[in-house]
Amino acid sequence: MRRVSSVDLMLLGTVLLWALNITVTKYVLQHGFRPLAYASIRYLAATSLFWAFTLARERTVRIRLSDGKLIALAALLIFTNQLTFVYGIHRSTAATFALILGTTPIFIGVYSVLFGLERISPPFWLAAAVSFAGVGFVAAGSGGFSASLAGDGMALFTAASWAGYSVAIAPLLRRYSPFRVSALVLAVGWVPLALAGSWQISQQSFHFNTWTWVGFGYAVVGPLFLTNILWFTAIDRVGASRASLFGNMQPFFAVVFALVILGEHLNRWEIVGGVAIGAGIVLERVFHARSGPATDTLPT
Repeated sequence: MRRVSSVDLMLLGTVLLWALNITVTKYVLQHGFRPLAYASIRYLAATSLFWAFTLARERTVRIRLSDGKLIALAALLIFTNQLTFVYGIHRSTAATFALILGTTPIFIGVYSVLFGLERISPPFWLAAAVSFAGVGFVAAGSGGFSASLAGDGMALFTAASWAGYSVAIAPLLRRYSPFRVSALVLAVGWVPLALAGSWQISQQSFHFNTWTWVGFGYAVVGPLFLTNILWFTAIDRVGASRASLFGNMQPFFAVVFALVILGEHLNRWEIVGGVAIGAGIVLERVFHARSGPATDTLPT
């Protein structure tokens, strides 16, 4: 029996940090933070940390001028991702949001086909159909045409935009470190986020309870800063395929955190949908081996 290695612990820790972030975000939004104010301030803090880390490690964040378009595209996708992330969690439950977020690997495969990056066998489309059928069950079980359904739709867009970001940065990661790419994308993506959130920031009261501030600090340091270091360090040592096996556990852990910490619950249709989404992910991993660190990241 293989012993648990330090890399295994790094990967598991990363997945747990990502998973807990959904519950933490739901909590801080329920206890005073406005969605865009939260996203804007959080990304400013995380960007500052990442620039300090990257400059200390690499001494520069310079890239080729020709790569600026990819940085801009990735930043636009991050901006879209954060809009749908905060408003999706705000309007849905953390558990339901986490289930739908499990479709991210499927979207990555779809984009890879659409942009001619890979050829995928027919069984992949079976996996995609099973996962999206699961999303339908989750949406049907979360309340029909209501705020919950709007939140479910935003969760789907969150998965789609993160998958697009993962595909967009793949060429950049062949030329630069993931830390340099992340620092630049965070900074550029923060600009439209700050503009969109400026009104909410101006109206935001910061008289929060202690746990809200603790949650905010966690959301900055844990899933945005520390996880990037742990995840890409682990991938560098063991490869993306093994790392992705841990990454696929994120929706399961996220649901557990939401049920235990927030006291949420899932009805039978959401459970059926969650099982279908999980089955689709398993099928995707069986029939379509992925490669490269960029295509195995998860939403934060």
